Amino acid sequence: MRQLLAGALSAAVAAVLAGCAATRADQVALCGDERVMIVDMVRSSDTALHVIWDWTTAELAGQLPEGKIRQLRPTDECKFVCRNRKLLITSSGNAVLLLDIATKRAEFFANAPMAHSAEMLPGGRVAVALSTTKKGNALEVFDTGRPDKPFFRDTLYSGHGVVWNKRHKRLYTLNYNEIREYKLLDWHSSHPSLRCTRRWPLPLTGGHDLSYVDKDRMLVTGEDKGVRIFHIDTGTFEPFLPLADMPDVKSVNYAPRSGRIVYTVAEESWWTHHVYSKSPDRFITIPSLNIYKARTPR
Repeated sequence: MRQLLAGALSAAVAAVLAGCAATRADQVALCGDERVMIVDMVRSSDTALHVIWDWTTAELAGQLPEGKIRQLRPTDECKFVCRNRKLLITSSGNAVLLLDIATKRAEFFANAPMAHSAEMLPGGRVAVALSTTKKGNALEVFDTGRPDKPFFRDTLYSGHGVVWNKRHKRLYTLNYNEIREYKLLDWHSSHPSLRCTRRWPLPLTGGHDLSYVDKDRMLVTGEDKGVRIFHIDTGTFEPFLPLADMPDVKSVNYAPRSGRIVYTVAEESWWTHHVYSKSPDRFITIPSLNIYKARTPR
């Protein structure tokens, strides 16, 4: 029986790693408390969850010191990266972690005060948006081979979002009142850096979530009601009609080809026990997890 269960789990994980379109579109990573889960949204309904993968920070025992493990609680971002084979996890407990999905091995860990979002950059580097705390309010960039100290830091008040755009070859950040664009400088030298090249003031207050849509668009949420879609080429914002009137959106993901939208809404303080989707319309409920964000593969 144990062999059968292990085989089923391995097959499920393999499906995640394979990244085939039919499977990938249904996967959603959920994070909150000390946990990250990957759930099949289509095969789940309300509390009847189809869990593909489940992980807690306690599984890092033996890989990281207990003090560093504590820094990963609670989790507040769980972004699929590296062709959806790994998760980039941040925590407002002051940490960022790169975790291999199949092996559950930590491949990179760094101290990151009030980390709220992270992104992989070319060359095995990691950008992290730090929110409001004494040593936060910044964009920091780490080399995964030298995790002890960021090699770049820029002031970013209430940093909440960071997205790499491969087509534009630019990094985009979200803070309290603007989106910024950064260019990579001397990236293949021994002294890489970044330079802010453009800024756009937000049409809302308290920027909260920034997510990739396609090569020319991103979604933005804030303290105000409604989600906005941001057009990079024109620097303009417009209401994202499916969620134009939705308040307190904490995370949102949109796949324009399929029309699939997956999002979370703060329903108890800053968290929720529900994840919602449109096209198809459904929701799931996890009473045991204070969910902060939900992320889909990209």
